[in-house]
Amino acid sequence: MNIDERDEWLDFTNEIVDALINDGSDPTGTYTIEHHLAGQNFDMLEKAAVDAFKAGFEVGDAEEMPLDDGGIIFSFDAVVTRPLKRDTLIEDLDVLLKIADKHKVHYDGWGTQYIEPTQ
Repeated sequence: MNIDERDEWLDFTNEIVDALINDGSDPTGTYTIEHHLAGQNFDMLEKAAVDAFKAGFEVGDAEEMPLDDGGIIFSFDAVVTRPLKRDTLIEDLDVLLKIADKHKVHYDGWGTQYIEPTQ
């Protein structure tokens, strides 16, 4: 795993968590976190999906997307439901970065939805 890439994703994770909390998203809520992985080799991506599933993520079906240059890329989501806790998000990030590195696919970030605070 490229340490610079990991550092960039750590910064991204901290920025997203800060932005959600600063915008008023529920800090105690349970979030559906969608991680994205992609690659041009379907077989390698499929192996990454199996490892993500074994690591406890719900794995979506692979999607095929055309590239501007006429090529094709495949991607899938690895989904988990978690509190918005930095340590847990970073643990998930590390697991998926290792899986992506092992199978020579690209980790393409994560996202979640804003959650209204409960009253």
